[in-house]
Amino acid sequence: MTALSTDIENLAVDTIRALSMDGVQTANSGHPGTPMALAPIAYQLFNHAMNYDPDQPNWPGRDRFILSCGHASMLLYSTLHLAGVKATDKSGKPTADLAIPMEHIKNFRQIGSVCAGHPEFGEAAGIETTTGPLGAGVSNSVGMAMAQKWLAENYNTDDAKLFDYNIYTICSDGDLMEGIATEAASVAGHLGLDNLVWFYDDNNITIEGDTDLAFSEDVGMKFKGLGWNVIDVADANDRAALAKAIEGFHACSGKPTIVIVKSIIGYGAPNKQNTHGAHGAPLGWDEVELAKKYYGLPPEEKFFVPEGVREHFAANLGARGAEGYAAWMKVWEKYQADHPEKAAELQCIFDGELPAGWDKDIPVFEADEKGDATRNSSGKVLNAIAKNVPFMIGGSADLAPSNKSDLKFDGAGQFLPGQLGGRNLHFGIREHAMAGIANGISLSGLRSYAATFFVFTDYMRGAMRLSCIMHQPVTYILTHDSIGVGEDGPTHQPVEHLTACRAIPGLYVFRPGDANEVAECYRKAMTSTRNPSAFVLSRQNMPTLCRTKYASAAGCAKGGYVLKDCDGTPDVILMGSGSELNYAVTAGETLEAEGKKVRVVSMPCMDIFGDQDQAYIDEVLPPSVTNRVAIEAGLRMSWDRWIGSHGKFVGMTSYGASGPYDKVYEHFGINADAVVKAAKA
Repeated sequence: MTALSTDIENLAVDTIRALSMDGVQTANSGHPGTPMALAPIAYQLFNHAMNYDPDQPNWPGRDRFILSCGHASMLLYSTLHLAGVKATDKSGKPTADLAIPMEHIKNFRQIGSVCAGHPEFGEAAGIETTTGPLGAGVSNSVGMAMAQKWLAENYNTDDAKLFDYNIYTICSDGDLMEGIATEAASVAGHLGLDNLVWFYDDNNITIEGDTDLAFSEDVGMKFKGLGWNVIDVADANDRAALAKAIEGFHACSGKPTIVIVKSIIGYGAPNKQNTHGAHGAPLGWDEVELAKKYYGLPPEEKFFVPEGVREHFAANLGARGAEGYAAWMKVWEKYQADHPEKAAELQCIFDGELPAGWDKDIPVFEADEKGDATRNSSGKVLNAIAKNVPFMIGGSADLAPSNKSDLKFDGAGQFLPGQLGGRNLHFGIREHAMAGIANGISLSGLRSYAATFFVFTDYMRGAMRLSCIMHQPVTYILTHDSIGVGEDGPTHQPVEHLTACRAIPGLYVFRPGDANEVAECYRKAMTSTRNPSAFVLSRQNMPTLCRTKYASAAGCAKGGYVLKDCDGTPDVILMGSGSELNYAVTAGETLEAEGKKVRVVSMPCMDIFGDQDQAYIDEVLPPSVTNRVAIEAGLRMSWDRWIGSHGKFVGMTSYGASGPYDKVYEHFGINADAVVKAAKA
């Protein structure tokens, strides 16, 4: 451990504080107090603890740092700037430029600056995940820790420790108040993730005032009960105590660690420190100058970096990181020669690519009037893909037998305490944490999936939204998708959820209408590397359509396609998705028998269909044909774009009812007869 308490080290810590204050004050917006309080922790982690090379910020063997309290983003930006973290190009390779240039710090929270109000993944190297929604970062950290353990179990050898990195996280009172944090901490404690440490900023301040307004739990006792190693640091400015706490984390085996750090929010600002006034608003230039005087910095100089500070980071973090990276590369080069097949798999992970032949076993389903539930065909397709994508892992929120999301092929294994190399994860009934963890796994390069009942997307929407914002190709397997759930009744029958999920920009919502559409939707989802996918799947059976009579399910790649056409211009276009697609097919046959010209359109993914060029959209849905009917056991809202102002919709306008699923459909009048009636109207 490097010696502590030298003048240059204090100067470096105070420079982080001053840059953070100046950024917030110049923007006249932001949170200055927490960066001022936590600068010693960020400094200690980067300059004395983390195995991180600023010149190679995407190095697979690096330690990860997550600022879960993303409102304190200037702490991260200031530290990354002083550390000299390099920018990366579109391929992820480092350039000569800084990831966080001073110009962008000066334009904190402004359009065009990578220094957004909260850290945004993809904006700059060194930002490992998007944080801001409190609790998101800590849940991601658990996923990253799980991914490291999985990679180590499956790829490390006795003489090649490619994956032995740690996940360092700073979190706040607000993070720990969120339910997702306790869910994620429970998972981490159960699995014994000793590569994970959370530094909890215990400053007793919230926006409304003191934390005792709404928060009085014994955090240490709580985390001991969750199976964590608990370390207390009485003063965030005591870097010797921080160093000892980090040593305690490294020495602990079989448990994650939480370091409870007492800090003073707005430290150094004489009139604002230790008050909620330092939390969520600029201090004012007068107070900023007083704080700089306290630190011994020139009060009127803005964005000042004293001589020697950048060099100090380079001599510590930079030198240590470069040495670590060089050692890792030496091991990696030998590994490629000694284990070419495993190395090829790892290269796919590093490059974000799928292995050759990943889709070779995707089944083609025979026509079957009785058919199957799409949750069942999903399970078959998932297994066919996962056995050829060796780094695809995931699980369910205690519903795998119902979701058909368990991997059953030889070697899939279970991910459990003491055996962290299996591919079947068990999240327990923790839907929000499951989705947050899946994001963390995806951010580590693995292909992750998460499964539950569709109605429970209410609990995980925040993390699903972040999958989209971060362009992470997480697969969400969401079964029991409509009033077809039947006897479980309205609480378990998702009615508004299709519209809600389709409203999330970037989320590909797939609702396949038969087994072959399931297969083709998976094919599309797996190749969509910048979009998460939500598979909305039925509990009840639906016919497997004869593809010699109807169009190929390969049309799913465009989101919507003509399933069955007529000669000439249609009198009516019938549209459907999922379990109601067959009602559109049946209604079309009835209308054809009456002499009508009918086109049936399958719409498994509106999002992808809407991304097609206008010529294709008009080819499927000719603007001249305004007589259109859509059927879906959900709300009309997301269909209006496709059926137009003259169209009709057969679906739900209320919550569901408890009863056998076929009786529930009959009760709400969702059937082929209703489609025929609407078409004639």
